[in-house]
Amino acid sequence: MLQALPHPNRSNRKVHLKSDKFDPHSCGTQFMQFRSLRRSVSIGVRTSGAFLGFLIIAIASFTGNSAAADDTGAAVKQNEQQARAVIDAMVQALGGDRWLSMENREYEGRRSGFYNGNPTGAIVDYFEFHKFPDQDRTDFTKKRDVVQILTGQEAWEITYRGKKALPKELAEAALRRRDHSIEMAIRVWLKDPRTVLFYEGQRTVQRHLADQVKIISATNDSITIQTEVENHLPVRRSYQWRDPVYKDKNESAEEYDDYHVVAGIPTPFAITSYQNGEMTDQRFLYRASYNVTLPPDTFNPDLTAVKVKK
Repeated sequence: MLQALPHPNRSNRKVHLKSDKFDPHSCGTQFMQFRSLRRSVSIGVRTSGAFLGFLIIAIASFTGNSAAADDTGAAVKQNEQQARAVIDAMVQALGGDRWLSMENREYEGRRSGFYNGNPTGAIVDYFEFHKFPDQDRTDFTKKRDVVQILTGQEAWEITYRGKKALPKELAEAALRRRDHSIEMAIRVWLKDPRTVLFYEGQRTVQRHLADQVKIISATNDSITIQTEVENHLPVRRSYQWRDPVYKDKNESAEEYDDYHVVAGIPTPFAITSYQNGEMTDQRFLYRASYNVTLPPDTFNPDLTAVKVKK
């Protein structure tokens, strides 16, 4: 069985670009009043960073200061419009309609593991296939004799011993990463009118100035995207999730670097993953391609198992 790469410490690294869930019940009935008020003025910010805005609106409304509430509501609406402008610029930078209509992709590269910020020595070649929205496959080693397949909410591992369910911890991590991708946020979440956006200002990422936007789904799940101010390409994506055992919140993140344009789509050839601020692995691409003809059994774990056994 393919072992999970250890959770390496994520150290800061230089980047050179070429070319939480928020629990509404934690705020009690007040939050629900704020949420109702937000809907009435068609503004959209439902995150801890936006709570102050709701509080101001609520206080103004409950004290009869409707003018203040209207002014604050307009400010929050303007904030959402700014967030959408950042996301729209990112989509255009990624290739616009080419990126939005992408059916599948194929990556070939190398993956390296880290622990406490230091390389573990675990280096493996991998071949990655993705078909929008929820089919993924990764072949490991040059012999491609260890395979992981995600189809819907199922996760499988195939080796010479046959097919079996991916261990729960690995499966949950892989599904979370897929379901919190930038592609999923833009192409799925934003189609729901209940999804809201919040512009959180500018941050420094990889020594680059970046605009930060939080996208919050109708189920109060969230993704934070940071895009480079000058070229609007994404440099970081993060999301939070609650540990099923210890119940505390964890943050998973990816940083993107070394963009190359492939078939009209800027593609990061260096991707670094983090867990709670610690680097866990790095992926470096050798090759990328889009909208390719994939064999019909690419995401079929049973047929793949037959081939791997041979």
